[in-house]
Amino acid sequence: MFKEDTLSNKTILVTGGGSGLGLSMAKGFARTGANVAICGRTEEKLLKAVEEIKAIHSSVNVRSYICDVRDHDAVSEMITKMVSDFGSIEGLVNNAAGNFLSASEDLSPGGFKAVVDIVLQGSFNCTHAFGNYLIAQKKEGSILNIVTTYAENTGCAFVLPSACAKSGVLTMTKSLAYEWAEYGIRVNAIAPGPFPTEGAWQRLMPDKSFEQMYLDKIPMKRYGEHKELVNLAIFLMSDLAPYLTGESVVIDGGERLQAGQFNFLNNLMPREQLKQAFKMLKSKK
Repeated sequence: MFKEDTLSNKTILVTGGGSGLGLSMAKGFARTGANVAICGRTEEKLLKAVEEIKAIHSSVNVRSYICDVRDHDAVSEMITKMVSDFGSIEGLVNNAAGNFLSASEDLSPGGFKAVVDIVLQGSFNCTHAFGNYLIAQKKEGSILNIVTTYAENTGCAFVLPSACAKSGVLTMTKSLAYEWAEYGIRVNAIAPGPFPTEGAWQRLMPDKSFEQMYLDKIPMKRYGEHKELVNLAIFLMSDLAPYLTGESVVIDGGERLQAGQFNFLNNLMPREQLKQAFKMLKSKK
């Protein structure tokens, strides 16, 4: 879909890039010619990820940085070190996140704060430090925030800290897209539906029966593949989308559309049986 030089002459930082969707995006950026930086809190995971990314495209520069995105000073120091290491930075992907299932009445203040600090405060810290670097250097750049499908309209039960934090990130996306457009800084978001990852998936899917219930409510009847989200991320970070900013692109196999009043019928019975039921209703007129 893309060429090996689609992202050439760009250096992109992916927070939480040592595993999961962050690592998949980092590999995709490297595959299309970008120099890649990843950050996280676990050195062993980061070093392993760097080797995997380097194997994708031998000519790109790949580095890792141990950094807690909740610490603004640490983030600012990381950006300064990255500029020294790479020469410049053109892109940021705010991917670092945390989430867990809990009845909201059982949430501890610490549990709520932990998620909000990583997702919302962390995204702000990285965006603020990176944005100020671009503005000071009079450079154009692109920021991509990973949010969720429930951030914009519906909220979501049992993941209250994530819903609050991701909604904040989405609002930050739209606010800065307008405010920083004059600097040539584009700010967009991706709102993924279910894309299985080893860590997050285990925290959100208690058992196989729960996973099947989740799968049944997706109109496409499958989960997303990492390469599908990666392709979208590459497009949004590339020069193929220079006029696109302030947008949140949903990629969820139609899951968010289940809010329709009669959508539940799709899971009530097989399609042919459902059609027969509709015919019976018509015959009663």
